[in-house]
Amino acid sequence: MKIGLIGLGIMGKPMAKNMLKGGYTDLLVNDLVQAAVDEVVACGAKQASNEEIGRTCDVVLTMLPNSPHVKAVMLGENGVASFMKEGQYYIDMSSINPVASKEIAAELAKKNIEMLDAPVSGGEPKAIDGTLSFMVCGKQEVFDKFKPLLETMGASIVLCGDVGAGNTTKLANQIIVACNIQALAEALTLAQKAGVDPEKVFQAIRGGLAGSTVMDAKAPMMIAGNDKPGFKIDLHIKDLNNVLDCAHTVGAPVPMTAQVQEILQWLHNHDGGQKDHSAIAQYYEALSDIKIGR
Repeated sequence: MKIGLIGLGIMGKPMAKNMLKGGYTDLLVNDLVQAAVDEVVACGAKQASNEEIGRTCDVVLTMLPNSPHVKAVMLGENGVASFMKEGQYYIDMSSINPVASKEIAAELAKKNIEMLDAPVSGGEPKAIDGTLSFMVCGKQEVFDKFKPLLETMGASIVLCGDVGAGNTTKLANQIIVACNIQALAEALTLAQKAGVDPEKVFQAIRGGLAGSTVMDAKAPMMIAGNDKPGFKIDLHIKDLNNVLDCAHTVGAPVPMTAQVQEILQWLHNHDGGQKDHSAIAQYYEALSDIKIGR
């Protein structure tokens, strides 16, 4: 199977390496950042243009920042889709607006090209160790065909419904993650202001009902003041913008999402856009004049 992957950013690069490790060595890659391409090529992939990927690959994968990037790569002038033909497949692993996923699928359907939208959750650490969660949507037979490929990159591969449902599921995931991080930051700020060691609070409650994967991943970062990005604030802003757009379209109330989006935007406006989303804690630190755990 010849595979093409477009997008070798913070997520796509380790995902490409895991495909190679998983035995999918006929891998063509492309990215705007040549250093990322060179790194993956050194692991066994081959650099190729988007045109070559579209013309020659059995399946084309994208891992790009947002809806406009995916639509430009696939449907823009000389887009990949213009070079594809019946019998090829397309899997978008980006986190984009579900409306855009459906638009791309509709255009590909005109050429009898099947699509899966398969956004992921887990951030850079899980992309590196190959334990991402895939929220996949499309036809069952297409899902079954490519599940082994996705399993080289993820530990949880779930078919959620028709095209568009995957990115709706991802948006729901991003609401829960963002609101959990905000609540965690508030809780640790309360502990610090009340004179209780945030590390001891974390250890005491992590095994109870309040415990979560989010808490286990982000509380140590907040306490240590570590904002090295596993998932950047600017990317979470992008996802929550898609949440709000989708919610407004379907009439779903999302007031908590709107609030945490304002906090993330404040951080972006204070040079925090490239920090990890656990830096939500720094918003509370600025308000309360403390440093959590320090």
